[in-house]
Amino acid sequence: MVRGRRAAPAPAVRRPWWAGPAESLALLTAVRVPAAASARGVLPWAPLTGLLLGLAAAGTAWLAARYATPQVGAVLGVAVLAALTRGLHLDGLADTADGLGPLRGRERALAVMRQGDVGPFGVVTLVLVLLLQVACLAALLDRDGGWPALVTAVVTARLAMARTGLAGVPVAEGSSLGRAVAGTVSRGWLAGALLLCLAAAAGAGAVTTSPWAATAVAVGLVCSELLYRRAVGRLGGVNGDVMGAMGEVAATAALLTAVVLTG
Repeated sequence: MVRGRRAAPAPAVRRPWWAGPAESLALLTAVRVPAAASARGVLPWAPLTGLLLGLAAAGTAWLAARYATPQVGAVLGVAVLAALTRGLHLDGLADTADGLGPLRGRERALAVMRQGDVGPFGVVTLVLVLLLQVACLAALLDRDGGWPALVTAVVTARLAMARTGLAGVPVAEGSSLGRAVAGTVSRGWLAGALLLCLAAAAGAGAVTTSPWAATAVAVGLVCSELLYRRAVGRLGGVNGDVMGAMGEVAATAALLTAVVLTG
């Protein structure tokens, strides 16, 4: 009798260095990249994706403010950011507002968030947030501090989203994205990204000769953390909509803080 040999374990497939950034660009932007094999790199590389998005939006805003008006620059900067992200995070903000706003149970709130339409809470929240972003950015562009603040706000937003990838973060029922990115961000990686963001923000603040940047990052992250805790308490965890909403809240809070501190 010949004994069968135990099959050798399949060799681990080594991911190329560009896989993580490509996965982040594929999901978080409208940039066409090769199909992502997984979602492992989406949240760890989100701050880098935010830096690229912020530079594109800030460059547009700065040029428009220089050759037209700060108000035009602010509208175009926010519009470019929305176009480059396919409006996904704004849609997440509206859906999260619909889910968390009215007094309804957890299952009903999640069902409402999964629907394709936007309710009154979502519409009001979306309009007010966009108006606040444009107003803050216009004021900052008028003070020659618009482009550094916009880049800082966009990166801060992606830091807030990356936070949802830490181990132990609960996932809302039915969220395939939440399950896919759960535990993909280590605390050390997130801390390193935060330190790099703060260092870059300090340099951006030096451009405008006002120490607003580090405070803007901190306030943005605190506000997104408050939304996170509210979502976990109400929905039982996070999903893609909550991630997008956390990003928009963080960016808006950072812009508002920059306006207040440079006024």
